[in-house]
Amino acid sequence: MVASTGDNPDTERVAVESLVRRRVDGLILTTARINTPVPPGPAGQPLPHVLALRTNGTSFASLGDDRLGAHLATRHLLDLGHQRIGLVCGPPYASTARDREAGYRDALTEAGVPINESLLAGDSFSMQSGEAAGRTLLARPDRPTAIFAVNDNNAIGVMAAAHTLGLHVPDDLSLVGYNDIPVVSRLPVPLTTVRVPFPQIAANALELLRDAGNDEPPRDLVAAPTLIPRKSTIACTP
Repeated sequence: MVASTGDNPDTERVAVESLVRRRVDGLILTTARINTPVPPGPAGQPLPHVLALRTNGTSFASLGDDRLGAHLATRHLLDLGHQRIGLVCGPPYASTARDREAGYRDALTEAGVPINESLLAGDSFSMQSGEAAGRTLLARPDRPTAIFAVNDNNAIGVMAAAHTLGLHVPDDLSLVGYNDIPVVSRLPVPLTTVRVPFPQIAANALELLRDAGNDEPPRDLVAAPTLIPRKSTIACTP
């Protein structure tokens, strides 16, 4: 049984309560928030559960290596000669957003590029948030020559902002997203992005759910992402 929550904690609570009433044997949750406990099962008893894609730091979790993926994305832009690299951030309650920001910072630090906090904007995973962040970053007099967006929806929003401002991807702005959702390879300018190994994460989640049902101590299984270069990134011209 599958329930969609729109990443809303209240909706998730109602969905979990409904699934528990249907006597499910376990849960796989993809919308975990940092430091938020998972709802209990019947009569307050623990229900076997696994977090997928995100982690709260205490439960079984099947994850992609978001910090590594963001490092790959930022390193790709650095290797193309970009120095002013903006970041479109995600919501602070999501481990994915935090880890991807950490990977961005890691790559800049390793390359000896100072981190300019004014080149960070955004607080959601939506296209609307990406567009708003893109407008903020691209309206700067010292606008970035490249942007890494922490998911593909954000990146599509940045593309919209660039178009509104009369800028072209990749000639005026190199752009990298994250997740490799199906649409991004079919955009007018196919998006360079980081591919998350969703099938492996799903298989790992099922493996962990068996362990959770056997009262084993919580652990993580982490799958490696892959950078997928496409036409939205080119070398920086002086």
